[in-house]
Parts: sequence; C-alpha cells; structure tokens
Amino acid sequence: MYATPQLDQNRLVDEHVPLVKRIAYHLLARLPANVQVDDLIQSGIIGLLEAARHYDPSQGASFETYAGIRIRGAMLDEVRRSDWTPRSVHRHSRRISETIREIEHREGREATAAEIAEGLGVDMKTYQDMLRDAVTSRVLAFDDLGDPESGGEPTFPDHGPDPLQNLERGDFKSSLAENIQGLPERERLVLSLYYDEELNLREIGQVLGVSESRVCQIHGQALMRLKARMSEWVADGERV
Repeated sequence: MYATPQLDQNRLVDEHVPLVKRIAYHLLARLPANVQVDDLIQSGIIGLLEAARHYDPSQGASFETYAGIRIRGAMLDEVRRSDWTPRSVHRHSRRISETIREIEHREGREATAAEIAEGLGVDMKTYQDMLRDAVTSRVLAFDDLGDPESGGEPTFPDHGPDPLQNLERGDFKSSLAENIQGLPERERLVLSLYYDEELNLREIGQVLGVSESRVCQIHGQALMRLKARMSEWVADGERV
C-alpha cells in the first residue's frame, strides 16, 4: 500500500479538518439528541488520519473523495458501537419494509403511504411517526447501503482483495443504483438533495415548498422502500 511521506500526511490532515466538521454536522441532522457532534468529529478525525496514512493516489480517486468515505465510515462505526435504538424501532422498520414488499409484489407498482399505513393496521399519523423514528435510526442509515457515486461499500468488510467479493460489490452497487433510479420522483429527489447536494431537511423543504417534517417523512419512506427492494442483499436489522 502506498504511504504518503509524514509531511504530506500532516498537510492532508490539516487541510481536510473542515471536511470532518461538515460531514459531522450533516450526519448529526438525522441522529438523536444524545449524539454529540464533538464525538462525531473525534471519530471523524481518526478516520481522516487513517485516510492520510493509507491514501494511494495511483488508484484514481481524489483524496477528498477517499477521505470522505473513511471519515463517514468512522463516524457511523462510532454510532453503531453505542446503538441507542429501541427494539420497537427495529421491529417497526422490519414491519414497514415487509409491508412495502408485500404490497409492491401484489400490485406490481409502488406502494402508496396510505396503502402502507393500512397494511400496518395504523393511521397515517402513527405511520409518519414510525417513519420519523426510523429515519434517525442506524437501522436505516443510507450510508450503510454504500453510495454508488462515492464508492462506499460498507456492506462488505475490507479484508483484502477477493475476486468473488469484488464481483458481489459490483453487483450490489449496480442493484442499489437501479433501485434508487426506480424510486418515485420526489423520493429520489430528496435523496439526491440530501446525500449528493448535502442539503439539510429544512433546506430541502424550502426547495420543494413543503415542511421539514414532510421532508423527513419522504426521506424515511424512500429508505424503507430501498430496504424492501434490497432485501436480498441486506439482513433485516443489520444494515439498512
């Protein structure tokens, strides 16, 4: 593995500390109040140090892209280690994804919010509350799916090159990208604005002309729909 000289490593770290803070505040927007931004930043700095130590420019990716993946991964690892999510949220997320899968399989089209709520046997407000809880849970961390644009592939552990594993990664990313493109237009737009453009929920609401809570609901339903459609790749309660 290529190792940058010590001075270059220090320069890369110094120049990209603002990137750590930007990612930390972006993640914080969908985490519970007991998660402190300082803890995310501390974990992110560790990820940045690792990125500077292992960055190989011959692989083609810019350092910012490579470091962003390592920083975000380090922060998510820290959140996973201190899983705050109540068991009820895990159960609800599984129920919602299973209901979406059943409806879409039966009807051959996208499940609507009203159909999902009816399938769950709850009213619309309860369903929306379930979505709000789920979207701030690690169970539904979109980053855990891997980002087909950034190259993130956290579903598969990094234990060195493996031809079969590399093939699975490629197939997984292709399936994820295809399923994202198959989302309803508004859900796809919210994911793009949130993960690609890095707008927060309030800013997305201003773009779409809806409330922040409505954006949260659209975001949550998009992630639930992806979980339902990616079920063959991801074990319930573990990744998506």
